Amino acid sequence: MPRALIVALGFILAGLGGLGAYFLPVFQTAANSTSASDGLPNLNPISAPTQPFTVLLLGSDDDAKFVPERLNTQSMILVRIDPNTKQATMLSIPRDLWVQIPNQGWGKISWAYQEGGTQGAIAAVESNFQVHVDDYVWIGLNGLVRLVDKLGGVNLQVTNPVMDNYYPADLNTTDPYGYYRVAVLPGATHMDGVHALQYVRSRHGDARGDFARSERQQQLLLSIKAEAAHLNAADLPSLAGAFNGEIKTSIGLDKARALISIANDFSGPSVHRIVLVPPYTSDGWVAGQSVLLPDWNQIRPLVHKSFS
Repeated sequence: MPRALIVALGFILAGLGGLGAYFLPVFQTAANSTSASDGLPNLNPISAPTQPFTVLLLGSDDDAKFVPERLNTQSMILVRIDPNTKQATMLSIPRDLWVQIPNQGWGKISWAYQEGGTQGAIAAVESNFQVHVDDYVWIGLNGLVRLVDKLGGVNLQVTNPVMDNYYPADLNTTDPYGYYRVAVLPGATHMDGVHALQYVRSRHGDARGDFARSERQQQLLLSIKAEAAHLNAADLPSLAGAFNGEIKTSIGLDKARALISIANDFSGPSVHRIVLVPPYTSDGWVAGQSVLLPDWNQIRPLVHKSFS
C-alpha cells in the first residue's frame, strides 16, 4: 500500500474520530487486488473534494453507569476542512455551555445528544453557532482506547500536568462508580490507549477545568494523525476490527475515499485550534448547577470567520 494512502488514513483517523478504520477492510481488499494502477484499483474514481465541509465530532462516556441510548456528549468538536486553502479548523464546544436546545428548551449543550441523538446534537450546534454541519462522527470510550493501542500508542508533549484524585474507574469493571488517582507529569511521553484516555478525559484538579481538557483533546487528535503515518498494510485488518460498535458516522464510503486525496495537504501548522475561553464564555449558575454562559456577540463572529 502506498505511503500516501497510509498517511491519508491517518488524517481520517485523527480528524474524523476514527472513520478511516471503519472503512479499512475495503481499502485493504482494494490494495491487495492486482492492477496496473496505484491506490484503490477496484473502486470507481472519486474526485477530490473542492468545497469546504464541516464535521461534528462527538465523544461520550458510554460505560456501565449510562443507558446506551441516553448518553451525554462529554466532547464536542467542530472540524472544518477547506481543500482549496489547505487549512483545517478545530473548535471545541464546552459541554457545560448553556444554550437553547431545539425542541427541548434551555440546557447544557451536552444534553442535546442525550435527548435527541445525533440529530439533536447537530440541531443544537447549528442553531446556536449558526453554522452548517455536513456530517458527524461519534466515538465511545473504548473506541478511543482501542484506536490508540492499535496504533502502538501516541507521543505527546505534556505542557499542562494532570493531577486527578477522582478519575472514574469505570472501564472493564464490575463497579463503574469507583475512582482512582491519575497523574500525568510535564514533558515528552508515550501513552497507550488507557493513558491517552486519562489524559484527555480527566477534569479534576486542573485550575483551567474543561478548557484545558479541550486543548488536550485537540492535541491528541493531531498526535493520532502523526502515529497513523507509520502504519503498514499488514496492520490494517486488525485495526479495522478494533472498534466493535464504538464508532458511528454519517460519512459514506465515497466521501471517505475522496478525503484520501487531500490528506497529505494538512499538517500541524495548517490546523487552527480554537477553545472558547473567556471572554467568549463566563462562569454562571443556572437552575442550581454550574454552567458556562456564552457571549454570542463574540462567538458568532469568530465562528463566521472560521467556518464560512
